[in-house]
Amino acid sequence: MAIPGETTGPTDAALFRDAVERAIRYLHDLPDRPVFPREGATNRLSELDLSLPDGPTDPRLVLALLDEIGSPATVASPGGRYFGYVIGGSLPAALAAHWLATAWDQNAVFRATSPVSAFVEDVALRWILEVLTLPPDWRGGFVTGTTMGHVAGLAAARHAVLERQGWDVERDGLFGAPPIRIVTSAHAHATLFRAARLIGLGDGRVVRVPVDEQGRMIPTRLPELDASTILCAQAGNVDGGSFDPLPELVDAARASGAWIHLDAAFGLWARATPRHAQLLRGLEDVDSCAADLHKWLNVPYDNGVILVRGSAANSLRSALRMQGAYFPEEDARDRGRWTPDASRRARGVDAWAALLSLGRSGLADLVERNCGFARRFAEGLASAGYSVLNDVVLNQVLVSFGSDTETQAVIEGIQADGTCWCSGTHWNGRAAMRISVCSWATTPDDVERSLESMLRIAERVRGGSITARGIDGRS
Repeated sequence: MAIPGETTGPTDAALFRDAVERAIRYLHDLPDRPVFPREGATNRLSELDLSLPDGPTDPRLVLALLDEIGSPATVASPGGRYFGYVIGGSLPAALAAHWLATAWDQNAVFRATSPVSAFVEDVALRWILEVLTLPPDWRGGFVTGTTMGHVAGLAAARHAVLERQGWDVERDGLFGAPPIRIVTSAHAHATLFRAARLIGLGDGRVVRVPVDEQGRMIPTRLPELDASTILCAQAGNVDGGSFDPLPELVDAARASGAWIHLDAAFGLWARATPRHAQLLRGLEDVDSCAADLHKWLNVPYDNGVILVRGSAANSLRSALRMQGAYFPEEDARDRGRWTPDASRRARGVDAWAALLSLGRSGLADLVERNCGFARRFAEGLASAGYSVLNDVVLNQVLVSFGSDTETQAVIEGIQADGTCWCSGTHWNGRAAMRISVCSWATTPDDVERSLESMLRIAERVRGGSITARGIDGRS
């Protein structure tokens, strides 16, 4: 007979202990492994492509296969030397809380389905408003990320601008509806356009406003706005880190009756720091704001937030309203009524744990420390004679190592070296390497080791031993 608590069903303690031990070992080994997996590790992934068995497989074997084949083929983005895209790590408290909440397996749609999820998410949202110094009447919810935050925010905007014209878009859809125009930056992120398509607004009617040399929208180049306009600003250019001039854009929106939505995917957290808070002056006056939490708050994937100011809350609730004969009576604490998802995990638990473990000063220090590391990268590269292409106002650094071909060769060389990992982009017509620093795990030693690797690879490119086709001329 099986021993309760050891080998049966959901209480298979030995299996779960094995999983925890494997996870701890994985995290422990991160500093000593290549940031990007070696070819041999990715080639072994084919061993997971098994024929679906006719009968059950021992769960311990399932876990062992996933760990022994899968773990070596992961990207070490939770570690301290991953600077690609804009990807944070997971704070220990947030990761541990995430594991516990996953064991809870709560459906966080209604208070009736999970009182603890609803309560913790309320607290986490209140804390987010406090660290951002936003009024307490703001509302919102936890979503999968900024993309779904845009969907929710633009849906609320769609409701508001059409309601002003006497159109009930939730009842009648967009067939025959008055036109809506989106105005945004020429450097707006692709997820904003995806969200516009998903809610039926398309991207063919989007007006793209010119930007300056740092990627900031130029307010004097705005087209004439009106009450049928959704103006979308950006806080944290995904390449250079710059911020659109929010106060001027808010003034333009208010004067015309336009809705203003903010893409603050990672830049939102600048507001929580004394040094960088001024970059988000005017945040309290936008109508809606979408941001990731799995970036700079450093919680596990996937996690984001949609926030709306108090006077816009009804538009979000109306856009996302959900009715059903078997649903409980509507409660403002039902988090699923503020987000596009019905069945949803308790994402707010991750944010609650991260914020409680950091506190105000810890969050500010995390952001300031990463920004300081970005400045160190820029100084080190510039002093070696390479071109830093952006004003390093936050955590993003763009660098050119000469010609586009040379820059690409350096990027490929750094990625192959494995000490750190950076991605490439194009900025003002030039190829650039982008360094994005947003992990709690990054240390001064990580920065210096990475900088040494960058300079070493760049010198080899200068000397001709690395080309854009590979190391030492090999393709």
